[in-house]
Amino acid sequence: MKANFPHPPHPLHLPPILPAPIGPLTPHLYMPDARRPVRAKLQQLGTDTRVVPHRHPWAQLAVSATGVVRLTVAHGTYIVPPSRALWIPPGVEHAVTVLETADLLTLYLHQPRGRCGPQVAGPLQAAWQQCRVLEVSDLLRALALELDATADGAGPPLGADALRREARLCALVLDELRRARPVPLGVDLPADKRLRALCEAVLAEPARHATLDGWARDCGASPRTVARLFRSELGTSFVQWRQQVLLARAVALAARKMPMAAIAAELGYASPSAFSAMVRRSVGATPSRFLGF
Repeated sequence: MKANFPHPPHPLHLPPILPAPIGPLTPHLYMPDARRPVRAKLQQLGTDTRVVPHRHPWAQLAVSATGVVRLTVAHGTYIVPPSRALWIPPGVEHAVTVLETADLLTLYLHQPRGRCGPQVAGPLQAAWQQCRVLEVSDLLRALALELDATADGAGPPLGADALRREARLCALVLDELRRARPVPLGVDLPADKRLRALCEAVLAEPARHATLDGWARDCGASPRTVARLFRSELGTSFVQWRQQVLLARAVALAARKMPMAAIAAELGYASPSAFSAMVRRSVGATPSRFLGF
């Protein structure tokens, strides 16, 4: 269903001028294979760095060792702070935006033909055939950081002892990844361009309006029209969708060590208790657990 927004009488707030996007960060130099099934790449990226949409024939786990990044795929966007990781299946196009200067640790995982996931049994593969946000344990992060992150051709080949050690680390990484708890933290995005513009505006400044009426007014559409499009395009209400945006923003703010009360105020909640109630209702966990305090 195509949106039928009238031309907005006042344009949405214009975004700041950002640096030009850059290309993929040499993924071909870290190609995993059956002999080295998990390859690691560590790179520091400055705030507002944008990596153009790209894809890989292997799976990817994006971990922010420090800082916060946002990864966007065709139908959704994900905030990745140090307490979380994003699994991206093979062939899924994705773009990266750095929200706060980050040491981005990327694990590339070899996927044998017809298989998907961290070496999981057949019936369990379906869950790994889509993007998913995962909790990152201290052990998983430590193991990933121990993997050799040297690009192919940038140094001498690994010797036999180093390869055996890497194989043991890889086995532990895959085991810990299989144990990682999924977190409902993704934000779905519509295909319709006008509705997507509204959604991007909410992502950029979620507390600008507390109700659908204000956002509809910004884009020159009736609240009823926007509400209907959220149902038809995303299968949810605007209120439920915006809650996912607020949760994602809360995680990014928590990564900056912002206190709970300040996060609640930043997101437009009258009190920390009101914010806590929303988190419990949405994810079934306490804010301290969900935000990694």
